[in-house]
Amino acid sequence: MDKRKVITAYRRGMISIQECAQILGVDSSQITGLMNDPQLSEPPRVVQKQHMHG
Repeated sequence: MDKRKVITAYRRGMISIQECAQILGVDSSQITGLMNDPQLSEPPRVVQKQHMHG
């Protein structure tokens, strides 16, 4: 499974930190390093600005 998906699920509150570590096959102490890894973070969403007509 894609590590980013697992980390995203954790960040959205869908799984616990322990479940996240278990799925990724890492120790709970290593998971914090993965959380801070910029390569594993979600790609930034492009927010389109809506134009207000007044």
